[in-house]
Amino acid sequence: MKKGYFYIICILYAILSTLTLQAAVYQGYVRDEKGAPIAYATVYPELVPEWGTATNNDGYFSFEGSLTPDSRIIFSFIGYEKATMSVARFLASGDSLPVIVLREQPIALEETVVAAKKSKQKNKRKQISTLLHAVYVQLEADFPDETARYQIVSDVRMQSAGLEPGQDSHSAVWGMEQMIANIVVQPETGKNGQDSVQFQGRYCKRFFSAEKRAQADSILASNAIERMEKKSKHKFMRKAANAVDSGVVVHHALFAMGNMRYDFEQTMTDWRHWTVSNESETETVLTHTQTISKYLGCFKVTYLRHYIVDSKTYAVRRFSEHAEVKITIPFGVKLNPDQLQILNLINMGDKQIEKFRLKKAHANIDYNTIYQRRDGHVYTLEKNMLVNAEILGSKKAEIPIVVKGTQRVTDLQTTNVQLLKADEITRRVPRQIVEIY
Repeated sequence: MKKGYFYIICILYAILSTLTLQAAVYQGYVRDEKGAPIAYATVYPELVPEWGTATNNDGYFSFEGSLTPDSRIIFSFIGYEKATMSVARFLASGDSLPVIVLREQPIALEETVVAAKKSKQKNKRKQISTLLHAVYVQLEADFPDETARYQIVSDVRMQSAGLEPGQDSHSAVWGMEQMIANIVVQPETGKNGQDSVQFQGRYCKRFFSAEKRAQADSILASNAIERMEKKSKHKFMRKAANAVDSGVVVHHALFAMGNMRYDFEQTMTDWRHWTVSNESETETVLTHTQTISKYLGCFKVTYLRHYIVDSKTYAVRRFSEHAEVKITIPFGVKLNPDQLQILNLINMGDKQIEKFRLKKAHANIDYNTIYQRRDGHVYTLEKNMLVNAEILGSKKAEIPIVVKGTQRVTDLQTTNVQLLKADEITRRVPRQIVEIY
């Protein structure tokens, strides 16, 4: 073929490809199965998550983009199954705005474990040891030792623990940060054989209600956070403030949590702390309990790790972890006005706490991981986290905090993976502030 004809064909192909793009405004509603609107649900094109947005208190969303008819739009919210819809189907609704319904997907599996009947035979040492060994062998076969690269959309939401009369749980959310990132995981190359996780934030959006945006701006304008970072002598805070983009730290920590394979290998010989329950003929739930107490009991954390495995192949399908953390400070710690401002913002309260002295902290953390299988191996597909915490001070002052996080994998590379460079990890992530009305 002559070069002239080749170039003409390329040009025609490019024109035809452009014509197939659907430049449009995509708008609609996201609701739960009862018809209630879901506020701060994320909506984004699967291939271009940067174009995405979040729903308002009515569950309404709107974003612009040029997408092909077979492109998919993702609808996501913590505690619900992810929904997908093609652009062609989305636009087929015509003049009426489509309503996307999300089904509940509980983050914690406590109810599964409690409901299952324990088998006396399977709780004997020999049977438990045999079963744990079979799961370990399957883990070694399923989880690859090769480096993998993930592209994720990570959402972290803050909300009030207490609801006003007539207020539904979705409208309690006051803000959300969405991070679009690349993650490179090197299995068993980190400290003590844990996975090494490199995190590169690519783009970030912060969604606020107008009221909370104004309140946050007033705190940021006073340089309260900067003064906190300068005063802090804690090594981690210095690292978060100076070496790593502080907005990345939370999203990085969320992905690195729940190192299921490492935890299983460390505890599988501790058979006395394992119980086995049969949920059904197809799945078995293994639960490991561990309690760590430090500083004469001032710091105590109890872990319940649940491994949901295939009853026939012993392959792990899901992993869920529940942690209860209790911290007691005998004489309390006096917080400065800047720290109190930020705590008040988190709590959605307008009342300034006077002479607050931190004495106790209590948190319940639920975390789970859902896996996907590719080319005979198992990789992460989704991670979810729910934190219910209380900070207790003198004079019965109490600050409740609720944090919800979800991370969805939008792309996975398993061959020819290159490690991230240092400047890619520490580079400040571009941010966009979006008000939700």
